[in-house]
Amino acid sequence: MCTSDDRLIRFDWAMKRMLRDKANFGVLEGFLTSLLGKPIYIETILESESNRDSDEQKLNRVDILAQTTEKEKMLIEVQNQSEIDYFHRMLFGTTRLISDYTRLGERYGKITKIYSINIVYFRLGEGEDSVYVGTTDFYGLHDGSQLRLSPRWRERLEVDSVSDIFPTYYILRVNDFDKWSKTPLDQWLYFLSNSRVPEDADAPGLKEVREKLRLDRLPAAERLSYLKLIDDRISIMNSIEDARYEGHAEGRAEGREEGREEAILEKALIAKEAGLSDEMIFVIFGIKLSGFK
Repeated sequence: MCTSDDRLIRFDWAMKRMLRDKANFGVLEGFLTSLLGKPIYIETILESESNRDSDEQKLNRVDILAQTTEKEKMLIEVQNQSEIDYFHRMLFGTTRLISDYTRLGERYGKITKIYSINIVYFRLGEGEDSVYVGTTDFYGLHDGSQLRLSPRWRERLEVDSVSDIFPTYYILRVNDFDKWSKTPLDQWLYFLSNSRVPEDADAPGLKEVREKLRLDRLPAAERLSYLKLIDDRISIMNSIEDARYEGHAEGRAEGREEGREEAILEKALIAKEAGLSDEMIFVIFGIKLSGFK
């Protein structure tokens, strides 16, 4: 059970403001351990994309790049608004990491393992699961056999399979996840979706979450700023839903396709004035606003 006094800070806000501090690495380590199914220990936080600092972006997209004691790199990104080319963004993020952290003249075999962990609050792609994993393997075009590493190459590269060399992608679609269980990953998904940790939570890192990410631990000024951003986000999302519903309703009431399109366009322009990106508007309303002011 959760009580009214145990409100917790959203994970993306914590990533932006708190989890880059070594004293709070236990939160990230617990999350990564629950996701990957093996103990993860963070050595340091590296420079990543450096998110824009505008209020509009603070709870839209945020990322953090951790390096483990095994020298593996973990790029954790939270995306709140739908983005049409998000899969391409994932690809770009890993390729840039490889480029940025590979020294000129260094053997390619020195490239460290990269995990791209994407927490999205929208329905990315089609599928019923909440967690998806993507790896790279090679299969024969004629016989379907998997290309494997020889014992010599496994020893030389210190990996077990070809997929261990390439980035591994995780997509966590956490929006509206409301399933509580004793499974560590499900407990984390519940927290990411609800910003709550029930008393019987025992997943790695959630004890630290309950202790360190309490809303009432934020300084007064920062707490007010946080609550304002949350209220703004709720207001914007409510306006989007209202506009979407009213646009379709007005179109049906007029009984003409052009009437429906005009109504949707009007609501889309309102959404643009509220600060939504053209990409987000296209996903919601199905129209492009290029050319409109």
